[in-house]
Amino acid sequence: MKEFSAFDILGPIMIGPSSSHTAGAVRLGKIASIISEENNPKKVTFLLHGSFSETYRGHGTDKALVAGILGMEPWDVRIRESFEIAKKNGIDFEFKPADLGDVHPNTVKFLIQKKNNETVEIMGSSTGGGNIKIIEINGSSVEFTGAYPTLIVSHKDVPGMISKITTMIYENNINIAFLKVYRSSRGFAAKMIVETDTVIDKQIIDKMKQIENLKSVIVINPVIEGE
Repeated sequence: MKEFSAFDILGPIMIGPSSSHTAGAVRLGKIASIISEENNPKKVTFLLHGSFSETYRGHGTDKALVAGILGMEPWDVRIRESFEIAKKNGIDFEFKPADLGDVHPNTVKFLIQKKNNETVEIMGSSTGGGNIKIIEINGSSVEFTGAYPTLIVSHKDVPGMISKITTMIYENNINIAFLKVYRSSRGFAAKMIVETDTVIDKQIIDKMKQIENLKSVIVINPVIEGE
């Protein structure tokens, strides 16, 4: 029988009427912003699928998604003012209904246009109770929830990369909870998603970035409710 935590029953600390449509949407927006590595993007287009596309205005999903892009948390009272704050920061944004395929009904694809005009695409779903799942980055399938400290390691698909990354984590006495590797084709670009039990120190990340054939490391650390 499945066990439920108090969080599953009571839900997250949040501003807004719905854990799926507001709390989850804020978290999706924040993680998408981190992945894009752009604090103040030029423009964000939100492609809304299923239930998101039908109820996003009434449930405040639109304001929650923009709040996430701005780096807010689900309990931030400024969520209600996210549109105005984004406009003051020079961020253009729009919402479009879209059919994103066979995905969860509360799914959004972010098209984040950076200041250098590069566009980063991230797709994720709000799965209930404020929980989320990132399922695609720039057209490549991935899967992680953001509930654990997470590394997104982009690297060339060559022998030894998994060993180099995991050895560095092991040598710093950090336990790996989950590890998945994705690649488009043999010998080219690959992504490693590493979820750990504890936060990985910046010094370790800086050392990791010096590994040959490693292109980038994005760090996503969960925030404790109410902090």
